[in-house]
Amino acid sequence: MKRLVTLASGQFGDMALDSLCALAKEMGYEGIELATHAHFNVRKALHEPGYIKDVKKTLDNYGLQCQAISAHLTGQCVCDVWDERLDGFAPSHLAGNPEGIRSWAIEEMKDTARAAQALGVSVVNGFTGSPIWARWYSYPQTSKEMIEKGYEKVYDLWTPIFDVFDECGVRFALEVHPTEIAFDWYTTERLFELFGWRETLGLNFDPSHLLWQGVDEVGFVRDFAKRIYHVHMKDVKINHRNPRGGILGSFLPFGDTRRSWDFVSVGHGDVDFDGIIRELNIAGYSGPLSVEWEDSGMDRVFGATESCSYVKNINFSASSLAFDAALKTE
Repeated sequence: MKRLVTLASGQFGDMALDSLCALAKEMGYEGIELATHAHFNVRKALHEPGYIKDVKKTLDNYGLQCQAISAHLTGQCVCDVWDERLDGFAPSHLAGNPEGIRSWAIEEMKDTARAAQALGVSVVNGFTGSPIWARWYSYPQTSKEMIEKGYEKVYDLWTPIFDVFDECGVRFALEVHPTEIAFDWYTTERLFELFGWRETLGLNFDPSHLLWQGVDEVGFVRDFAKRIYHVHMKDVKINHRNPRGGILGSFLPFGDTRRSWDFVSVGHGDVDFDGIIRELNIAGYSGPLSVEWEDSGMDRVFGATESCSYVKNINFSASSLAFDAALKTE
């Protein structure tokens, strides 16, 4: 099974697309997962003649493919409860305008599906945001009705977006993640049930956000195998040597070695990538393995280069026969 090893471009947003493609090729990557906030402009894709042709030409010049685009920042704005942090995810003229940001995000997500179709890409990865994330800990007391209303709002806001995705033949791959309406196993199942297991909605599987919560990342692949539309290869390390650090992060920034867990370069953490690949093989997943490189304690180019090599080495296919099939006398 040949799965493309790609690089998520979001963490390289300080580089122009041509420069990033040159670097990605040098590091060994076979494709780019283009982020809409960095290297794939939805407005230009739909309204500027020649823009998509230029993007494709740049990728072709370096022998790179694009099989998915990322719209995480836009999607976050659809259902999030506004605070000043959200202003950085939307056009600057909407700063401080919660409903303006939401309205923009809804239309931008619809246009992202159209832009993906124009680019010839069938998967858009992203977030949904959550109107009830702040209520994850039930104090002050959180009622069942409050949670139900939160899920209903997600349904009401995302259904028209998914309708456009269907029209375009594009699927949305949600990254299960803190601050999203689906952040662990049970909330993921609940979200799928909310939308009646609509085929439009699937997963951008990222194990790093599950492991530190105590969720079995390999079992998650097994249980939701049919809904995995894209995979992020991203690692997390659990710091067992510091009993002072709490699971919530202690307001310590990423890269602080006192944290009880931290994102690290692929292969330097505790994610069971071998088990994940075996489950993906059983599921018949043939989409990209996209390195989302995040490690505040390591040089970016060194880490992303090493990560590419690591993923290629573990990108094995399932066996076509049982290992003991030849153990017979006749």
